[in-house]
Amino acid sequence: MQKKHSPTQVPALHEQLQHCHSNGGALLAINFYNFETLKGIIRSATEADSPVILQLTRSSIEYIGLKPAVQMARAMLQDNGITGWLHLDHSDSYDLIHACLDAGFDSVMIDASEKSFEENVAVTRRVVELAERYHAHVEAELGYVAKLGQSKEITGFTEPWQAAQFVEATGVHALAIAIGSAHGFYTAEPRLDMERLSAIHESTPASLVLHGSSGIPHPMLQEAIRRGISKINLATEIKDTFMRKLKSLLRDSPEIDLRKVFPHAIDAVSELVKVKFETVRPRASTY
Repeated sequence: MQKKHSPTQVPALHEQLQHCHSNGGALLAINFYNFETLKGIIRSATEADSPVILQLTRSSIEYIGLKPAVQMARAMLQDNGITGWLHLDHSDSYDLIHACLDAGFDSVMIDASEKSFEENVAVTRRVVELAERYHAHVEAELGYVAKLGQSKEITGFTEPWQAAQFVEATGVHALAIAIGSAHGFYTAEPRLDMERLSAIHESTPASLVLHGSSGIPHPMLQEAIRRGISKINLATEIKDTFMRKLKSLLRDSPEIDLRKVFPHAIDAVSELVKVKFETVRPRASTY
């Protein structure tokens, strides 16, 4: 087993996550897919006066382009005076992580959760060593959190002792854990294993991350925050809200000017995110 990672400089995002947790709140980490979804997120962050993590996946980077995506996100944060971080979500590629760090990402996620524990440790440790050169934040995943298209019936919850062992062996700053959530929408109301969450939180100093928050009732999210979650990912509801609004507008409309149509979908995203910010807001805010 390798020694615990001791970076010479703790990433600012890690400090912010710890700050949120100590004040009874969490950071929202929200995926954007184009200018319009980004604008809706930024508008809500501005109105809420809240920091935000902006997330991109490989497919979104391929759609927008790496450099344009980074420049767009940075410009929107700066122009609106928002504290924010750019995070690579669910990457299984060392090369993509390297490219994103070179492009200026503040945080990256290496997802080797479908590999063996030993392989997951080795892959994650390699990314942590790379990210250390950029003073960047690293997130990993341990356990089975169903991705889109995967069975939600399979269970593979994170064990507290394994979480402690994994964080110590890799030096990872944040850990996405499996406690009953899943990516995409739920066919039945999700049930999170809160006792397991508390035990994991007690076992490790890493920031704990909840993936698959779309569709989880807000009181359940707040209970998860109280028990140790400090980063909550939001993606599916962003896409769904944007597209549902567009479809309803265009169904019987002859309008072809996207500049008149898209703002309504931006508004819908903004309203969704506004409620989410209220849900995760710390009790004592110093932003």
